[in-house]
Amino acid sequence: MALVFRTVAQLVGLLLSFLGWILSCLTTYLPQWKNLNLQLNEMENWTMGLWKTCVIQEQVGMQCKDFDSFLALPAELRISRVLMFLSNGFGVLGLLTSGFGLDYLRIGGRQRELKKWLMILGGILLWLSGITALIPVSWVAHTTVQEFWDKTIPDVVPRWEFGKALFVGWFAGFFLVIGGSLFNCAACSTQASPSFNHYTVAEIQDPWQNLEMKNTPLKI
Repeated sequence: MALVFRTVAQLVGLLLSFLGWILSCLTTYLPQWKNLNLQLNEMENWTMGLWKTCVIQEQVGMQCKDFDSFLALPAELRISRVLMFLSNGFGVLGLLTSGFGLDYLRIGGRQRELKKWLMILGGILLWLSGITALIPVSWVAHTTVQEFWDKTIPDVVPRWEFGKALFVGWFAGFFLVIGGSLFNCAACSTQASPSFNHYTVAEIQDPWQNLEMKNTPLKI
């Protein structure tokens, strides 16, 4: 039963971690971190990401412009860039490290203790990847809510709202954290008991021992 749990945990952890890393990379480059709908012109929508702002018009389509200066960005966007890069880097390292610790790979098959610690290290790196993905999207969402309900801003001024990239980032962070947790659970689960191998060897040796006992002359 423990072997089945270990196998399933590794498979599900690998799939969730890889999916979370893909979503984290998409979140980094998607321009829909914030959305702005103009009440005066409903056919024109604005979006803001970590790298550029875009305007979507019904007749023209989407037109984007990159930010001119990194230092001119708000603090949450500057730090979000750094954290999302860290998330992508931790995700790659976590997938590679935990991948070498999988039971399916025969690399280092005899070094079970080394594969166990590789899987644990990979799970920790995936945790870090998930946390560093959740922090920026949650921070941007928090500042967006504060600005939306800010009473000092006149009601006629349009307000930014949540973009699709925030939801993608939340899913990415949760998938990475769950995947890392499954890898750690699989690494800490019970492996094949050494006593089983001992009994197997003993059963193989028993017929030879019985044959020797039969050929040994009885002493009266």
